[in-house]
Amino acid sequence: MATQLRAHDTADTMPLRDIDVTDPTIYATDSWRPWFARLRAEAPIHYTADSPFGPYWSISNHADIQAVEARPDIFSSSHVFGGITVVDMLGEYNLVQFIAMDRPRHGEQRRVITPSFGPSEIARMAESVRARTAELLDTLPYDTEFDWVDTVSVELTTQMLAILFDFPWADRRKLTLWSDWGGDIEAALNPATKDIRQQHLRDMTDYFDRLFAERKALPPSGDLVSLMAHSDAMGDMEYNERMGNLILLIVGGNDTTRNSMSGMVHAFHQYPGEWQKLVADHGKIPAAVPEIIRWQTPLSHMRRTCVEDTELNGHAMKKGDKVVMWYISGNRDESVFPDAERLDIARPNARRHLAFGFGVHRCVGARLAELQIQILIEEMLKRKMTVRVTGEPEYVAQSFVHGYKKLPVVIERH
Repeated sequence: MATQLRAHDTADTMPLRDIDVTDPTIYATDSWRPWFARLRAEAPIHYTADSPFGPYWSISNHADIQAVEARPDIFSSSHVFGGITVVDMLGEYNLVQFIAMDRPRHGEQRRVITPSFGPSEIARMAESVRARTAELLDTLPYDTEFDWVDTVSVELTTQMLAILFDFPWADRRKLTLWSDWGGDIEAALNPATKDIRQQHLRDMTDYFDRLFAERKALPPSGDLVSLMAHSDAMGDMEYNERMGNLILLIVGGNDTTRNSMSGMVHAFHQYPGEWQKLVADHGKIPAAVPEIIRWQTPLSHMRRTCVEDTELNGHAMKKGDKVVMWYISGNRDESVFPDAERLDIARPNARRHLAFGFGVHRCVGARLAELQIQILIEEMLKRKMTVRVTGEPEYVAQSFVHGYKKLPVVIERH
């Protein structure tokens, strides 16, 4: 099988046909860049015949990813065909969620959630985000090593989720636990862990069912649980659909933003001149945010399934074929982002990044994620904080969530 790398395997020497970029090793070791660089150069549409997830197509350049996203009626997101990750979530493990639905059902459920992320709600939440960010930063030590991931990134995003759900504050770290298990496609595949993962998701659903019952008995309010409970499209979902939509909102609202917050620190450590540009001119912060998200790309991929025989740039694809769009690669496409590996806070086209997807499935919470990162930078600069990475990061070992388990840092004053 072409999945676990051998000691002598490199991106340059492995036969092209054997390359399998779902291998968790290349993410755990942060060595994914040359593998995708080779695919973009030699086979931007690449077929892997043998992997732990079955055969699949890899789409690795920017234009082809957009082409797939722009044809949702051909390239389906539906859970009926396995969902939106490279692992087939079928049968007992099928996560029914609106991101894993096609039109019109996708739009009906998405519209229930969208008002929570509209311009007026974002403006309303900004004050709360700033207050919580300032409060947390004021507790951080200077000149003492600590883990940025757990202390800052996880805590800030978990607090935000708790507010969006009006979730019991004392239990908010349950959201972190459920997010970690829900977003882990390796755990979903592994026979030793998939039942443990499923039990965590059942615990999550049972907990939220109690909240649904409470909110349904009350007049509608603005939190996400109330919006879902009182809506026609989501008020009477089946158990697996409740589970699927909850984990979608939790992973989407937690893992993605928290890994961008961690990636931000790692990127500025590697490119300290870019941080100094922000120190000198705070007006550059809004332009820096999409570049940070592009550089990190907190979800490596999304998957589609062909619902009919089709063709993409001369490649014949069959009905039922699995098509994996590698956002992590599209965001390093040199034809769109020159010197793509470099963090450049003045990059003029950073907003063309694919980290939030493209088309009808573009991330509904994108603006909130940007707001949280922007405010974090603003409040750090207000306190004259410069963060220095003091040890090797520990990365998530999987091909879906692209992130950090630990990032040891020290804060210094500039």
